[in-house]
Amino acid sequence: MAFAPGLARADFHICNNTGSRVGVSIGYKDADGWSTEGWWNLSARSCETLLKGTLVARYYYIYAIDYDRGGEWSGQAYMCTRDKEFTIRGTQDCLARGFDRTGFFEVDTGEQRSWTVQLTETADDPQRRPRSPGTPVLPTPGRREPSQLPQAPPR
Repeated sequence: MAFAPGLARADFHICNNTGSRVGVSIGYKDADGWSTEGWWNLSARSCETLLKGTLVARYYYIYAIDYDRGGEWSGQAYMCTRDKEFTIRGTQDCLARGFDRTGFFEVDTGEQRSWTVQLTETADDPQRRPRSPGTPVLPTPGRREPSQLPQAPPR
């Protein structure tokens, strides 16, 4: 596979660095307002592109669940989800509209063009993979924690 020089891929990626299958949903605000989308099903130790192209916002929101061992990556930004594949416009009145109200964790991309979020095991789990020095981590409730990595700039 050949790559044209100077063409950089700008996307929002998520990597599952655990030994479990994980379901992921994302929330974001674009020119049309708030949206949530899900589910991406990631096998153990795999990555997926959630949004293709240059990022349009600074903040994105992620919720993920460990299908095999339980636990979740969550936060205090509440948005609408449902059990099956979905795209939901708006974040208000989730329950009244027939959706679930789910807590997402915030990802600050610092207005980078690309971003990767790493889902990892907690420190008390012996299978936790070490992170490189300087990698920011967002602690979340439960037994899992995400970390964020901006994509390397193109050379």
